[in-house]
Amino acid sequence: MPAPTQLFFPLVRNCELSRIYGTACYCHHKHLCCSSPYLSQSRLRYTPHPAYATFCRPKESWWQYTQGRRYASTPQKFYLTPPQVNSILKANEYSFKVPEFDGKNVSSILGFDSNQLPANAPIEDRRSAATCLQTRGMLLGVFDGHAGCACSQAVSERLFYYIAVSLLPHETLLEIENAVESGRALLPILQWHKHPNDYFSKEASKLYFNSLRTYWQELIDLNTGESTDIDVKEALINAFKRLDNDISLEAQVGDPNSFLNYLVLRVAFSGATACVAHVDGVDLHVANTGDSRAMLGVQEEDGSWSAVTLSNDHNAQNDREVERLKLEHPKGEAKSVVKQDRLLGLLMPFRAFGDVKFKWSIDLQKRVIESGPDQLNDNEYTKFIPPNYHTPPYLTAEPEVTYHRLRPQDKFLVLATDGLWETMHRHDVVKIVGEYLTGMHHQQPIAVGGYKVTLGQMHGLLTERRAKMSSVFEDQNAATHLIRHAVGNNEFGAVDHERLSKMLSLPEELARMYRDDITIIVVQFNSHVVGAYQNQE
Repeated sequence: MPAPTQLFFPLVRNCELSRIYGTACYCHHKHLCCSSPYLSQSRLRYTPHPAYATFCRPKESWWQYTQGRRYASTPQKFYLTPPQVNSILKANEYSFKVPEFDGKNVSSILGFDSNQLPANAPIEDRRSAATCLQTRGMLLGVFDGHAGCACSQAVSERLFYYIAVSLLPHETLLEIENAVESGRALLPILQWHKHPNDYFSKEASKLYFNSLRTYWQELIDLNTGESTDIDVKEALINAFKRLDNDISLEAQVGDPNSFLNYLVLRVAFSGATACVAHVDGVDLHVANTGDSRAMLGVQEEDGSWSAVTLSNDHNAQNDREVERLKLEHPKGEAKSVVKQDRLLGLLMPFRAFGDVKFKWSIDLQKRVIESGPDQLNDNEYTKFIPPNYHTPPYLTAEPEVTYHRLRPQDKFLVLATDGLWETMHRHDVVKIVGEYLTGMHHQQPIAVGGYKVTLGQMHGLLTERRAKMSSVFEDQNAATHLIRHAVGNNEFGAVDHERLSKMLSLPEELARMYRDDITIIVVQFNSHVVGAYQNQE
């Protein structure tokens, strides 16, 4: 089992830094680095309090280092070949096409493409997609972890079950409970659509099942079966909140099994944001907790593309979120609850699963840590108390739910973690995906964005386009195509292979300094089926 410090704070190897940068740090954790001019603090999800940080001091410059030791340093360039680039980009891609019945597609979803590109090692993002078998509809979601991947992993494999159970009618819940009670086979609830790398935690499956069963038992007790109407928005909110509550409770109760005990504590002390879409016919609900986003691609009558945002970021850039936080705490904390654009000066997202450091009382934190395994007690992340910590909880997992009724012009939905939105504007995202899906990207005039372009440069752009036209189908996955642009775009909006090669060949310790993990799901809608729904009404 990895050491706790490696779980929460992967170390940066100084030898790699000194080879690449002019200055380097003797020691610091990924989330604590403060001296490198190349590392933007905005890219760090969580920044510990300075009192607990490992401070950095600059080493001598690389020029001084080489001159003082009479070394000759010749910069070396390492480029990946196009097949190597494609191998990296396509390693985690996954596609699913909704099956047809009697030669017809009766679903409002044609299918979806998804992909991930890691920056952290291991990647802290997760993704999930599943068809609800006992109700109509499909669930799709992206999950962005911080302080490790434990929480995002747990949420990615558990949240959809909580949502599906919340959407089930009273009679079906009774059938499921009676089957468990009598030892009969259970009705399947979800059909998962997973990449081989999207694994489930088998060791915790019994614990997770018991918590889920307690939830549906309570739903049975609360619902007398008189009403058959289920409010999807309410079901999504209840599922998010209940799962977060169970994550907290499991960590407090602990487990006799030392491995499971450590696992539930890792899940609770790390954190994760979530952006989930539920599509049922023409009814699209997006439940968002944190700063991942859902973006709708709309094709106008003239063929152009526009973006419709279906989620709000829960961070300091959202004035309503800042105001909400201030109203939930005494006026004396108005200046400290959001500091330096972070929650208590530490956390970027203002809503998240886990992160009990921002939810539990100080006494509860101390009791759990003292009674927990030695690995947890020795970890510096769990020992510190956030500054100005007076009236917890400061953090919630309650989602903001947005409803949208699909129209024939709504062609696709992009769900993505903030690693994508940090690098690309929403209009560019929708335009790239829209043109990819319609095959129109090679017919548009070249845009140079106000730059002065010589005839030679224009000739180069046209030559590049001609070369690409022979491999229009280089990407068979819309999410892969989007990641290629997010990482490799140049100032003209075209993919620069040299730039893409450099970005993909960065050592894992440095990749996080330039970008975040990127996880994308592109859902393609069936305009004919959506239009038929409208005609029926």
